[in-house]
Amino acid sequence: MILKFLRLLKILRVATKYGLDEIAIAGLKVPRTAKLIDTLIFWRDISAPRGVRLRMALEELGPIFVKFGQVLSTRRDLIPADLVDELARLQDRVPPFDSDLAIAQIQRSLHAHPDQLFATFERTPVASASIAQVHFATLKDGKQVAVKVLRPGMKKSIDEDVALMHIAAGWIGRIWADSKRLKPKEVVGEFDKYLHDELDLMREAANASQLRRNFADSNLLMVPEMYWDYCSSSVIVMERMHGIPVSQIDRLEAAGVDLKKLSSDGVEIFFTQVFRDGFFHADMHPGNILVSIDPATFGRYIALDFGIVGTLNDFDKDYLSQNFLAFFRRDYKRVAEAHIESGWAPKETRVDELESAVRACCEPIFDRPLKDISFGQILLRLFQTSRRFNVEVQPQLVLLQKTLLNIEGLGRQLDPDLDLWKTAKPYLEKWMAEQVGWKGLWERLKAEAPRYGHIIPQLPRLVHRALLQGGEAPSNDGELLRELIVEQRRTNRLISLAVYFAGAFVIGMLGLQLYARWRHGF
Repeated sequence: MILKFLRLLKILRVATKYGLDEIAIAGLKVPRTAKLIDTLIFWRDISAPRGVRLRMALEELGPIFVKFGQVLSTRRDLIPADLVDELARLQDRVPPFDSDLAIAQIQRSLHAHPDQLFATFERTPVASASIAQVHFATLKDGKQVAVKVLRPGMKKSIDEDVALMHIAAGWIGRIWADSKRLKPKEVVGEFDKYLHDELDLMREAANASQLRRNFADSNLLMVPEMYWDYCSSSVIVMERMHGIPVSQIDRLEAAGVDLKKLSSDGVEIFFTQVFRDGFFHADMHPGNILVSIDPATFGRYIALDFGIVGTLNDFDKDYLSQNFLAFFRRDYKRVAEAHIESGWAPKETRVDELESAVRACCEPIFDRPLKDISFGQILLRLFQTSRRFNVEVQPQLVLLQKTLLNIEGLGRQLDPDLDLWKTAKPYLEKWMAEQVGWKGLWERLKAEAPRYGHIIPQLPRLVHRALLQGGEAPSNDGELLRELIVEQRRTNRLISLAVYFAGAFVIGMLGLQLYARWRHGF
C-alpha cells in the first residue's frame, strides 16, 4: 500500500512539474484559477511548449502512460495539432536505455555475447519504445535481422501502475451508478492481461508467426520471420524489414505510393484479421507500420511489434458482422435487434426506441469522407445512447475498439476523402455470404465431420445385425434367443434414433441457412 501511495504521489508530482494542470484548464473560462495556480507553484518552469511538456511527463511516468500517449497521437480529429505532433514522437523515439544493459540482457538470455552470436551488432538502438528497444544486427550467414530487447525493470513499473488502476476501478464500482454497465474492473483486468503479455517476448514472437501464417498468400501485408534459435522471453530476433513509416506521407508520395489504394488496403487488412481470422494486430499505431518500396513488394504494408493481439470467438464475430453489415445498410432496426438478441442490451428494451436512438447517432456520417466527420461527437452520442439504454461494455472488445480508432486515424492521414463505409461494405457482404451460404454450410460440415466420424462406420454393421435378427421370437424360445431379441430391439431403436437425428440435423442446418440468407437479404 505504501508503494502504491508513493506512486500516486509521483504521478501528482510529475503532473505539477510539467504543468499538466495548466494544459487541462487551458480551454476553460477560469483565467483567475490558472493565474492562482501559477502563483502558488512559482518555482516550476513551464516555458516549454505544452506538447513538449505533455510528452516529457508521459515518458517520465512510464510505459502505461506512454501507450496512452501513443493512442492519442492517432486522434488528430480530437487532439490539437501541436499536441498530436509531439505525442507522435512516442511511437518509436522514447529515450533508449543504456546499450550495455541491452548487451547484458542478450548475454543473460541467449547465453552468449552479441559478438559471438552475430557477425555484426549495432550498439546504438534504431528504435526505442515503451516496452523494449531494437538494435540492428547481421547473422553469421549474412541475413539482416532486428534484435528486440526488453527494457529492464518493466514488470515492477507496470505492476505499480496497474495496481493503481485496479484501485481506481474499485472506487468507481462503489460510487458510480453506471459502473455495472461499464464494468471498470473487467476492463482494467483485460488491459492488465494484455499489458503483461507484452512483457513476454516469446509470446510476441508466436503472435508474429501466427499473423505471418495467416497472410502467407496475401499481397497486402508482410510480417517478419522469427528466428527461433535466437528468441527468449526477454530477447527476440526477427527478419529486418525495409520500408517507409506510414506516417511519413511526403516520403510515400515521393516514392510513388498510391495513398488512396494504401488507405483502402488498410481497411481490408483490418476486416480480414477480424472476421476471417478472429486474430488481429491490436497495436497498429503509425510507429508499428511501414510501407514497402521494394519493387517486388511495392506498396504493401509491413507490420511490426506484435506484443498485443486481440482474438474473437465465433459469437463475437457473428455479432460484429451483423452489426457492421446492418450499419452499412442503414438497417438500424437490425442493429437494435442484434444488441437485444446478444444480451448486450436488456431484453425488455423497446426495439423501436433503440433503433431511433442509433439512427440519430449514425445517420449524419453516411456518404461523407473522413475529413468531414467528427468521430469525437459520434462517439460521445453513442456513449450517451448506451448509457440511456443500459448497454453493457464488453471487455473482450476493448482492444478491437482501440484498433478501430487506430485504423480510422491512419485512414484520415492517408486519404481524408476515404469513404470508410463504402470501402468496407463489399468485403463484409462477401464474408457474410460465405458464412450463411452453401459454402459456409459445407465448411461447418467439414469441421464437424471428425466428431461424427466414429459413428458413421458403425451404421452398416448395425443395419446388418438388425436384418439378421428381424422378426418376433416365440415365447417358448430359449434364453439365448430372448437375448437376441432384446439386442435386436435395442439395435432397431439405435438405427431409428440415428436416422432421426441425422435427418433432423440436415433439415435443421438447411433451415438455418435459408433463414439466415432471408434475414440478411442474400
